[in-house]
Amino acid sequence: MAMSISAHLGGGPVLVGHDGRHSGPAVAKAVCSALNYAGADCSLAGLVPTPCLEYSTRKLGYRGGIMVTASHNPPEYNGMKVVASDGVEIPREDEEKIEGIYRDKAFRPGEKYGVMRAEDGAIPAYLDGIKSQVDASAVRARGPSVVIDAGNGAQAVAAPQLCRDLGCTVEVINSGIDGDFPGRGPEPTPANLGGLSEAVLRTGADLGVAFDGDGDRSLFCDDKGEVLTGDRSALLLAGFVLGSSPGSAVVTCLNSGGAIEGVAAGHGSPVIRTKVGSVAVSRRMVSEDALVGFEENGGFMYGRHGQVRDGAMSLALMLGLVSSSDMPLSSMAAALPPSFTSKEKIPCSAADAERVLDVLRSEHPEADTTDGIRIAQGGSWTMVRPSGTEPLIRVYAESHSEAALSELLSGQVRRIREILDGG
Repeated sequence: MAMSISAHLGGGPVLVGHDGRHSGPAVAKAVCSALNYAGADCSLAGLVPTPCLEYSTRKLGYRGGIMVTASHNPPEYNGMKVVASDGVEIPREDEEKIEGIYRDKAFRPGEKYGVMRAEDGAIPAYLDGIKSQVDASAVRARGPSVVIDAGNGAQAVAAPQLCRDLGCTVEVINSGIDGDFPGRGPEPTPANLGGLSEAVLRTGADLGVAFDGDGDRSLFCDDKGEVLTGDRSALLLAGFVLGSSPGSAVVTCLNSGGAIEGVAAGHGSPVIRTKVGSVAVSRRMVSEDALVGFEENGGFMYGRHGQVRDGAMSLALMLGLVSSSDMPLSSMAAALPPSFTSKEKIPCSAADAERVLDVLRSEHPEADTTDGIRIAQGGSWTMVRPSGTEPLIRVYAESHSEAALSELLSGQVRRIREILDGG
């Protein structure tokens, strides 16, 4: 597969990195060896967050990058994320071309072996790039206190240093790199961030942040220990960014909450909706020259730094927001327009997932089937789609109150289980 990627990229140099999963170093070295066999030079950045690998691919002048990661997936998973020379994940069409090269065995050894080098400049370049995008002097003057839940993942090697460089007081929990993710698992969710909330309250911190396994997503906790959903923190960050750049486009997925349209309209900015997935949002940001992009799962993208999810860049923006306001983060969050969203996941094979979608499409012929199925019910909606990375069906919902949301989501989950049971 690495040789197929090399054939698609047209050779090297290629930047290779890995996250903290146990298989990461071995897979990354195997990837480098295969690239060399295909005739491509490569550089091994070692343990880095995914957005660091992406940023450095562009900034340091590589033809492409390969990040060995399985992001938020369970510990036994691993994979390869391919990055183009612009520092953005390749689009699905290019993934299909690489898979075609692999299936057709259209990869070849090189006329001569490529060379592997070490790349020690990735993390310094990444941190310098982030700091250049915020008012560092204002953050240092305020000196916010931050609790970081590294989740035993890759941002442990970058985000704490970023905060120290910006003059913050920092406490880090789940800081040890561990491919088993013993602290709270590789995916941060409001339900598993109790430790972060407790640490924020115990230390009196201005905010807390939790990262996923490869560090491209972040969930925030306010000064009162309340964990914000990805949608809610995106509203805060989008409003902050658009405040100084009105009219700039915002790109987000079909399953993000509807409150962003109101926030964007207040700054004269259009909102563009895409299929679910970071690649869809990132590539649309590139084509639209958009300043803001986000997913509901805590993936926020700041176009001036890079059109990719970046947990540490999101943290720096949140520090900038807190440092520029007289209000605590909890008060800013309370002032946001109401938004009630939630999601569930149901274990399911790919074949059964398609059967569920077929039934739901027949029951709701009026629904939006751009990506799975999105069923609107007045001002509320549910969305059902197969996971792109795990044997799961994901169910999303939004409604006008917590009670209505709970009823709506539980009803859709119940119907899916009935279909899976043959009903």
